[in-house]
Amino acid sequence: MKLEVPRLIHTGQVIVDLVMRVGALPPHGGDVLASDASFEVGGGFNVMAAARRSGMDVVYAGGHGDGRFGDLAREALSAEGVEVAAARTTDRDTGICVAIIDAGAERTFVSHLGAEAELHRSVLDALAATSRDIVYVSGYSLCVPGKCAILADWLETLPDDVCVAFDPGPLVGTIDAALLARVMRRTHIWTANCGEALRQSGRAQASEAIAEIAAQLAAGALTIVRDGERGCLVWMEGAVHRVSGFAVTPVDSNGAGDAHTGVLLASLAEGRAPLEAARRANAAAALAVTRFGPATAPVREEIDRLIETR
Repeated sequence: MKLEVPRLIHTGQVIVDLVMRVGALPPHGGDVLASDASFEVGGGFNVMAAARRSGMDVVYAGGHGDGRFGDLAREALSAEGVEVAAARTTDRDTGICVAIIDAGAERTFVSHLGAEAELHRSVLDALAATSRDIVYVSGYSLCVPGKCAILADWLETLPDDVCVAFDPGPLVGTIDAALLARVMRRTHIWTANCGEALRQSGRAQASEAIAEIAAQLAAGALTIVRDGERGCLVWMEGAVHRVSGFAVTPVDSNGAGDAHTGVLLASLAEGRAPLEAARRANAAAALAVTRFGPATAPVREEIDRLIETR
């Protein structure tokens, strides 16, 4: 008898990043020379790679295009062992994002969506999500006309015991309020960085924001606010807990939040307690910022070693 293995079902977007490193951003209308530039598969790929490197099975349900960027996306997904559920889109390529990393390791993005903005209800239904799975929803998806309605409708048909993880992302302030409320009602794990939490909640402090957001979720839901080198806040069972971070020297913050999320979900899926899962996620994010590139999540053994030494 084949055992049912937990899956991360990712409904977001895989795009290709044009990563450029600069000393500082140019002034408005100005120009600056980049010290380095490369194409890297990013977007939703970063979360999936992080989960895979911690041992979780992963399925990508989003679109992928017919062109050189679509080829790059599929090659990267295949290399990580991610299952691609949807057929290739034949009339457009995968989208791109210009990611500018400055000397302080801060990142600035400009994105253009392509085939990854597509999502088909038939693909979602065929995945037959169960209580062993975690369905990942990105706030970016809720900003895409057409895709957002398909996704919200499908989420509401899932059995109550199917876990939904929601990361609202930096565009949370632009998501339709009614649509956001529908997704929040179906969310079991909410995770975002501090700035995103403040924007969504309208509060001035992270501790106030996490309580406000937790109140919008179902009873028993897990709420995470990532707080950079300070680690993260975890709200569960009516109380907030601080899980400390790991001191490192950052070189590139691109993908750190995604590494945190992917490892958090993989750790929860294998039965770890929420605070232990959050500590592993903090370690993953700390290791990720010491490396250049968007998909810099460590493997399980690297996380183990960092935790053992601290």
